[in-house]
Amino acid sequence: ALAYAEAHAERVLGLVLRGIFLCRPQEIHWFLYQMRFMQPEAWRSFAEYLPAAERGNLLAGYHRRLTDPDPAVHMPAAHRWSRYEGSCSTLFPDPALVSHFDEDTVALAIARIEAHYFVNRIFLPDNALLADIDRVRHLPCTIVQGRYDLVCPILSADELHRAWPEAEYIVVGDAGHSAREPGIARELVGATDRLRRRLGGDAR
Repeated sequence: ALAYAEAHAERVLGLVLRGIFLCRPQEIHWFLYQMRFMQPEAWRSFAEYLPAAERGNLLAGYHRRLTDPDPAVHMPAAHRWSRYEGSCSTLFPDPALVSHFDEDTVALAIARIEAHYFVNRIFLPDNALLADIDRVRHLPCTIVQGRYDLVCPILSADELHRAWPEAEYIVVGDAGHSAREPGIARELVGATDRLRRRLGGDAR
């Protein structure tokens, strides 16, 4: 959303952002290696899917498998990747969410898209999303962030808000990453309603 808005600000009326991930090297490294400090069981299942010799570069090992044309190769890797993210996405365990992430089409989409953008650093220079924030600072924006978001740690949202102080910044104190969590869902609905009213839409 940020990349599109910064490239095409004239086509954007406003933004509602959730779970800020700027795809910087430290955020990719956090996802691949450091979430284990909070979710060791989920991370162990993710990392130990690869042979020990490949665990020094989890992204390369997963990307190679996820882009293999053989479903017998790419689907098991997709399931491990997506289950890992699903398991780390909520403040409290949510087996239904993990099960959803484990559906074939969901798992393959999540794993392939994320690995593709990680490998290519979102096709932008490092820190480009923050560096180019002046292109969108005139737009209305609400940032909704779970305090205990492991997938997209709150530091990134904090840094985005510091760069874009005009944006409304809402930290949900009892939530992680998932938009299914009640506090996140409530704030997203509220932010969308406020944006609609601001833009002159139906206020119902």
